[in-house]
Amino acid sequence: MKLTTTKIRALTFTVLIEEATSSGTNGQPLFYLASVYKLTDNGTKQLLRRSRLPGAALTLKIEIERDGLRAFDRL
Repeated sequence: MKLTTTKIRALTFTVLIEEATSSGTNGQPLFYLASVYKLTDNGTKQLLRRSRLPGAALTLKIEIERDGLRAFDRL
């Protein structure tokens, strides 16, 4: 299993994207999970969104970089 984390800093909090993937012996994907968390300055972690669609974290990252916090209005 492979775990990838991405942090995107905003003005008042940080967005943490964790992607967990697993593949079989033949390279076929078995499992994918992307979780998006809101990290505040005092260390709390709040789950914003979870997806099992491959590439969902990359799509959200692009939307956050393009639209900023307005990307969460569409969730």
